[in-house]
Amino acid sequence: MLGKWAIKDQRYGQHFNATMFRRTTVSAEDAIERSKEIYEPLGGVFNQSNLRWRMPNGGRVSFRYLENVQDAEHQQGRNLTDAWVEELGQYAHPAPIDRLNGVLRSAHAVPTQLIGTGNPGGAGQHWIAERYGLIPFRKHPYVMARTLPNGEIHEAAVIPSRITDNRILLDSDPGYINRLHLVGNDQLVKAWLDGDWSAIEGAFFDTWSEERHVIDPRTLPRHWTRFRSMDWGYAAPFSVGWWTVAGEDFDIGKGWPAPRGALIRYREWYGASKPGEGLRMDAEEVAKRIKEIEVDEVISDGVLDPSAFATDSGPSIAERMMGEGVFFSPADNKRIARKGAMGGWDQMRARLKGDEPMMYLFRTCTDSIRTIPVLQHDAVKAEDLDTEQEDHAADEIRYACMSRPMTQSLDHKPIRTQHRLATIQDLRRMERNTGDARLF
Repeated sequence: MLGKWAIKDQRYGQHFNATMFRRTTVSAEDAIERSKEIYEPLGGVFNQSNLRWRMPNGGRVSFRYLENVQDAEHQQGRNLTDAWVEELGQYAHPAPIDRLNGVLRSAHAVPTQLIGTGNPGGAGQHWIAERYGLIPFRKHPYVMARTLPNGEIHEAAVIPSRITDNRILLDSDPGYINRLHLVGNDQLVKAWLDGDWSAIEGAFFDTWSEERHVIDPRTLPRHWTRFRSMDWGYAAPFSVGWWTVAGEDFDIGKGWPAPRGALIRYREWYGASKPGEGLRMDAEEVAKRIKEIEVDEVISDGVLDPSAFATDSGPSIAERMMGEGVFFSPADNKRIARKGAMGGWDQMRARLKGDEPMMYLFRTCTDSIRTIPVLQHDAVKAEDLDTEQEDHAADEIRYACMSRPMTQSLDHKPIRTQHRLATIQDLRRMERNTGDARLF
């Protein structure tokens, strides 16, 4: 990249303006040192205080940090011809990177370009692999085409490489591959050595298995309890899941039955226009759609993100949805177990673990299946999830698990789950807003 930019400075002079982005400027130290080896002999002058090169033909090359969308917005008003984002996998979602397209422009016909480089692994592994077709990992460069809202086609060149392609490194340091085998994580070694973008290192739900937990849709007994869970979002995505509680052992086509008390997710509605962005539907619109989806079904109750019950500036989101006949109780939002209390992530893991799990998802629940396996641990709080990721479905499933807490007998056989009833406060609120105080 640094060599390419030296050529563009030679060709376009003062009209060339490039910036390298990483999540911290400290991470760019190696690139800065390498740039000195290349640009100083060419006659470039480096300003250490603002980390910017004035190139020999008048072009500019800078090094900046990009951690979130707000950092990208700070670039607004600039005119960049080239942007380079290094280590894409460190970005849980593409929003900060996509925002850079708004500053790529040239009034002097300099070809603009946004380039991302990175390795498998990290919080952004899934969106990168999906967007650029990295599974299976190909051997030769190719072009990915995407249709834009205005009907135009955007093309991206994808250049795959493996460690074995880096002959200069391996000839200079033949022991490097052996050291990769010492990092201690089989999935990460597989990802780095083979360029395997399906290998997931550091997964928060390391017991997840599509083979064990995902089942083909099938008719479910109508007498089983059915309920819904929801994580609210307007600008951010929302997630609604519909569940049934197995009333007896049930054939799921896996070679073992779903045990009595198992949760089966048979439907979901994931409210996103694209990763990280919601549908911007108001509470009444969402509630009406939920009622349409549930026609001819008996839904015993629902649990909703407790923040949706806030009444700081008028009726809460939950009250507005109840006004349309869709009733919820506040979900138990404890994420991590503390002082003997259950934690939502522990409950979710407890249902996922084992050869005969206590949770199953219909294959049609595509967004849950897409997002759960790639979620990562928080870098600071190891027991929690990194909330910068696409965790909306996971939060909503956590609410469902906490509404039906699972306990186990000493021989580890699951026993009947418990149901959460509406509180007196919930019923009074319903009666005040809808005139209907029935149990839900």
